[in-house]
Amino acid sequence: MSKVVVIVKMPAAPGKGKELAAAMDFALENVKAESGTRYYILHSEAGNDDVLWMYEMYDSQADMDAHMSSEWFKQLGPKVGGLFGGAPEFHVMTPLGGKGL
Repeated sequence: MSKVVVIVKMPAAPGKGKELAAAMDFALENVKAESGTRYYILHSEAGNDDVLWMYEMYDSQADMDAHMSSEWFKQLGPKVGGLFGGAPEFHVMTPLGGKGL
């Protein structure tokens, strides 16, 4: 099966980037128990704390589906929803090769 990568751009409401990042700690802690989640890394955009990026890699589409349908993921929305300044942008990709893959 092919690995699946998701890159998510998360625009925070003005001045809420650090609060959104702190709220995302809930997700960062919960993915530790997901065996099919290889990477789940939160970033802030250089020079703009109000734009966060998430890099995710799953062993398979089934692993990503399990992540997205987990009970903890359903609880994430209410924790972060009021902190966004726009809709998150999801980019789903298939990695082709490279160091660490």
